Amino acid sequence: MKSILILISFVSVLVSFSQVGDSLIKKDSIVPKFWKLKAIYGLNGSQSSFVNWNAGGRNNVSLLGTISASATYTKNNVKWTNDFALALGGMQYIEKGTTETLQKTDDKIDIASNLGMKIKNHVYISFIGGFKTQLLNGFSYPNDSIRISTFMAPGYVSAALGIDYIKSDNFSVFTSPFASKMTFVNDQLLANAGAFGVEKATFDGLGNVLTAGKRFRGEFGAYLKIKFNKTVAKNIDLKSKFELFSNYVNHPQNLDVNAEALFTFKVNSWFSASLQWSVIYDDDINIRDANGQVGPRTQFKSVLGIGISYKMKNFKD
Repeated sequence: MKSILILISFVSVLVSFSQVGDSLIKKDSIVPKFWKLKAIYGLNGSQSSFVNWNAGGRNNVSLLGTISASATYTKNNVKWTNDFALALGGMQYIEKGTTETLQKTDDKIDIASNLGMKIKNHVYISFIGGFKTQLLNGFSYPNDSIRISTFMAPGYVSAALGIDYIKSDNFSVFTSPFASKMTFVNDQLLANAGAFGVEKATFDGLGNVLTAGKRFRGEFGAYLKIKFNKTVAKNIDLKSKFELFSNYVNHPQNLDVNAEALFTFKVNSWFSASLQWSVIYDDDINIRDANGQVGPRTQFKSVLGIGISYKMKNFKD
């Protein structure tokens, strides 16, 4: 029930943000002329119902809400870019007699900021920071009794100083030899298990905790980030990013990979479809596969949504 209430609240926030944001981004708003603001609100849903369907299937309803916003300040040689992404979705089986709770299908908070000073054409010295986590508890379904993730477990905070080549608002390459990655596991049970790369607890022969697991892990290394956006065809847009991180101290050859690609298919001013692919590889995260093998694994997520989308901006492309 708590998850359902949060999902409903999130949808309400989408509507409220669109109303407030619309007044802020209008041409005659108080937003200074040096700022370029853009926000996209999306709400996708589906419902499946089966009666005497020979191929099988389960009655269900699903809902996914997203917010993607950016704010870019440009004046003289200073460029400050801020990106915010929020997504929350769930699916509920609606068969008679079912006891299964709402199952999460997407959940993320992703905030990134880049402050740069131009030193030559298209080249900036930049400091970037980032924050990533989720809102709700995560489970490995069908087992919904053991939590495998939650808010700030994991939580990631990153910071880096380096050189940013910004060809345009649609393409940039940032490289840094001075980057830090901080992992937070704000759940002692997960920390004791050594989840997400933190140092796990030590136990006695009876399973009692002798030394609690660490809830923080800091890494220092090199970082690369590539951003690429493109209008693929009429009413089809691509927004993507690719990130690499190498820890100088612990197995620098094992690169952490984080990549995302989002295709948006515009039907009209309100209706749209989206396809998102996400790939993550982190050598410090052990995952149990279907055969019971435990170790680092490539994580892949694909989300296809069809629904309504509302875009606001205070500039012309």
